[in-house]
Amino acid sequence: MTETSKAETAGTDPVPGIVRRRLAGPGRFTPHFWLTAILVTGIGLVLRLVNLAHPKEPIFDEVYYANEAWDLLQHGVEWNPEDNTPQYVVHPPLGKWMIALGEQLFGYNSFGWRIMAVLTGMATVLLITMAAWRLFRSTILAGTAGLLISLDGMHFVLSRAALLDTFLMFWIVVAFHFLVLDREQRRTRWLHLLETGADPDRRPTLGPPYHRIACAVALGLACGVKWSALWYVILFAIAVLVFDMSARRSAGARHWITDSIPEGIGWAAAIAGIALLTYLGTWWGWFASDDGYFRHWYAETNGLPHDRLIDPLVNLWHYHQEAYKFHTTLDKGHPSQSWPWQWLLLGRPVVFHWNTTVPCGASSCASEILLLGTPLLWWSFLPALVALGWLAVARRDGRAWLIMACALAGILPWFQNMPEHRTMFYFYALPAEPFLVLAVAYVLGAVIGPARHLRPDSDQRLVGSIIAGAYVLLVAACFAYFYPIYSGMDITYTEWFSRMWLGSRWI
Repeated sequence: MTETSKAETAGTDPVPGIVRRRLAGPGRFTPHFWLTAILVTGIGLVLRLVNLAHPKEPIFDEVYYANEAWDLLQHGVEWNPEDNTPQYVVHPPLGKWMIALGEQLFGYNSFGWRIMAVLTGMATVLLITMAAWRLFRSTILAGTAGLLISLDGMHFVLSRAALLDTFLMFWIVVAFHFLVLDREQRRTRWLHLLETGADPDRRPTLGPPYHRIACAVALGLACGVKWSALWYVILFAIAVLVFDMSARRSAGARHWITDSIPEGIGWAAAIAGIALLTYLGTWWGWFASDDGYFRHWYAETNGLPHDRLIDPLVNLWHYHQEAYKFHTTLDKGHPSQSWPWQWLLLGRPVVFHWNTTVPCGASSCASEILLLGTPLLWWSFLPALVALGWLAVARRDGRAWLIMACALAGILPWFQNMPEHRTMFYFYALPAEPFLVLAVAYVLGAVIGPARHLRPDSDQRLVGSIIAGAYVLLVAACFAYFYPIYSGMDITYTEWFSRMWLGSRWI
């Protein structure tokens, strides 16, 4: 028996049981968890590696990013080979540097420019599985979350393509994982202080917040892939303040709001500052090169012989202004464009590859790679969000509110661009998908019922487990059915057309 349990038995524990339960973390990962996590991640990895190099030519926007990644390896910046001049691009460089790593290892070929998307996508699956275990304290729900992502069509297609969105999702999920770890770290430190008899109203020192700093760094790296990660910088800064308030309240501090606000504002500024410095670091190739687009803009515009000390930052700021103008005025039509309200409904998927000259043993054949989420999974997201909102209110559960906010942060900001008719695509929703899956896992947990309040053989837990298991099996079967048009298999036209469930909306 440990010293803590002896004290509890003797009734001399300085920390009331309810406070201890509120502040105590889930502990270490169990062997059963690691077995489950390795299994669901391994399933996804094997599926994605099969025939990864097909098709050998670039698909969709790989024509840009695979080439730009190769340019970074050769010149440190994006390059125009036609006239041997710097190329103007409108996305930060980190995602292309990550693609370039695969090209450096395996060469400039379809496998080389796609392999990093595979590895990064599966790292996302593992991280979400780990975060789910910490949030739900359930190996079953954690494995369910990981398996659902592994068997999602949009995640599958994008984690086999050299586009930026998989890398954006990865760094956001890394930041989320560190955010969850920071919450546990701070609450555990509060518990240890209370065990020593510390007064919670004296603002005790809680030690270096390593996970909070790592979260800010990951957010900066996410912005270094795409600017849309900025919404998660704002959200996670607010979440840190809310978590600190909650920890103080659980510890019994009387002024838990007023004591948390000054520190929370300071940490919001620190998170923004760390993220900004990290983001600037992702432009290291541009800073180190004399050939970057706009690299010497101020000196050339003003007829100066060379840059002043501050000019690199001035030039980069001008670059960002021009890129922002491009993004906010992008209204060129595209057959696969869609609006945010359509994304969860799968109203308009994106055709990545299409070929009708393939052999399939029939008179009419087709080979397509269609960016389409697994329908049964994606069509359950809206009901799951509604149920999650109800449970968040009914249970007053901060976990539900956090998952809800993270999911909406990946979709709602895009609605502001609809009046200007900005060109948008379904894959913009990818950063929200891990949190939408967590919403489904949370609701499935509510359907099964909490283990600590029900007997293992209770009717509710049995029926709930059957419902949850049947749902996961149906999602897996749905993914298997659509697999030919996720992976570009050669099939008959009839087989292809049978998968166009929404007719012209999917063609």
